[in-house]
Amino acid sequence: MQLFRLLAAPVPAVPVLETPDLLLRGPRPDDLPEAAAMHQDPAFYRYLGNNPNDEETVWRRILAQQGLWGLLGYGSWSIEEKATGRYIGTTGFFDFQRELTPSLKGTPEAGWVLAPRVHGRGYASQAVQAALHWADEHLPVPRTTCIIAPDNEASLRLAHKFGYREFARSPYHGNEIMLLERPHGGQ
Repeated sequence: MQLFRLLAAPVPAVPVLETPDLLLRGPRPDDLPEAAAMHQDPAFYRYLGNNPNDEETVWRRILAQQGLWGLLGYGSWSIEEKATGRYIGTTGFFDFQRELTPSLKGTPEAGWVLAPRVHGRGYASQAVQAALHWADEHLPVPRTTCIIAPDNEASLRLAHKFGYREFARSPYHGNEIMLLERPHGGQ
């Protein structure tokens, strides 16, 4: 007698995006060592709560990144440097159900993090541009949003470069953050 039957919807494949220097692909288990090392670097986590993340927490982040694709049809990509084949960060879209006022719930929230060792090479611009191009073609939403620490000048420059504009400030985990939005298509 069969007690249960496994009914599984197919998990959508994470689309692969390519730029001149980067491959944006789905997260993989072998991203963990590089991702964990990145999350231990003070230059990395300075604007992300100012605390390092242990390997367990980083692994849960990788699982969440993959899981978003199955639940929402969008998520984040692992960024791989073509020249070396090394994992160097992530970019993509999330809905983390953050407790913010005004709320971002139900709105794809853009995000990007790259290892400090590759800063200044134009990789963040390439990755964000590829992700936004994908979103403009595949996400039928009026806008995407992002949150950035007010003193994270490099990230704010990148957001502004791609059409994000501040619409509010809010306390979040004990710090003030900027909420930015970008209309669909960046118009």
